[in-house]
Amino acid sequence: MGKYLLKRVLLAIVTIWAVATITFCLMNMVPGGPFLSEKAISPAATAALEAKYGLDKPFFERYVTYLKDACHGDFGLSLKQRGRTVMDIISTKFPVSARVGGVAVLVSLLLGVPLGVVAAYKRGTAIDSTLSVLATLGIAVPSFVICTVLMYFFGVKLGWLPTLGLSTPKHFIMPVFALAAYPTSYITRLMRSSMLDVLGQDYMRTARAKGLSQKVSLFKHALRNAILPVITYLGPMIAYTLVGSFIVEKIFTIPGLGGEFIKAINGRDYTMIMGTTIFLAVFMVIMLLIVDIVYTIVDPRIKLK
Repeated sequence: MGKYLLKRVLLAIVTIWAVATITFCLMNMVPGGPFLSEKAISPAATAALEAKYGLDKPFFERYVTYLKDACHGDFGLSLKQRGRTVMDIISTKFPVSARVGGVAVLVSLLLGVPLGVVAAYKRGTAIDSTLSVLATLGIAVPSFVICTVLMYFFGVKLGWLPTLGLSTPKHFIMPVFALAAYPTSYITRLMRSSMLDVLGQDYMRTARAKGLSQKVSLFKHALRNAILPVITYLGPMIAYTLVGSFIVEKIFTIPGLGGEFIKAINGRDYTMIMGTTIFLAVFMVIMLLIVDIVYTIVDPRIKLK
């Protein structure tokens, strides 16, 4: 276990380094600069700003300095939000995205897993067909379409739900539904196919031959093995959902990290773009490591080597 964790940590460090290096290089290859949008800025003022943020130094020197600072959690100052550090912005905006994303993850699991089990248990029936169609629609329809439809009917036409911000529990309903639609549908299909595969195994037929009821054999034996693919998907799903959907946050005017990332791209805030990208990479790596450890809890037959 210790050797495996050490190996995964080393691989995680290499992955994060690669992400940071690629992002840093791409930001420096983009034509133009972060101060081009400033009104009537003189070459002398541009040079002063570049000197202030260290952009006048050679590429390799800036790269080494950035990596050293990033290792200490310092992603530098935002180039657009003067006086604020990138880490300060992330620490302020991430909890907002995490609240919406956390509820969406919980909804996805509470709906997707049982719906997939029901679809597999009722294979070939109208219930199975209906759930399959709904799951396919949830995967195929883009999130911005779901957001627009929800906002038009429940926010504008019916006036049941608020459409902007997160000031009350009602504000969470539409963003959470829009965020949870795709993962719920994907988990439903994943759970259905995995459950069907498990139900056809020899040990399931043996369990039924011993006189175990369908509910006991389904939830005690089949579910534990069928849920492994869902756990695999859970790592990246949690990372992306908790950081926030850029489109959903933009449409519902949610002051989360996704909106800040879009603002940084539009404003050429290079330090904010790099910091957010590295933050997401670190979060993703941690989630995948946790998933591997959870594997051994769900299925003791799996050994971490």
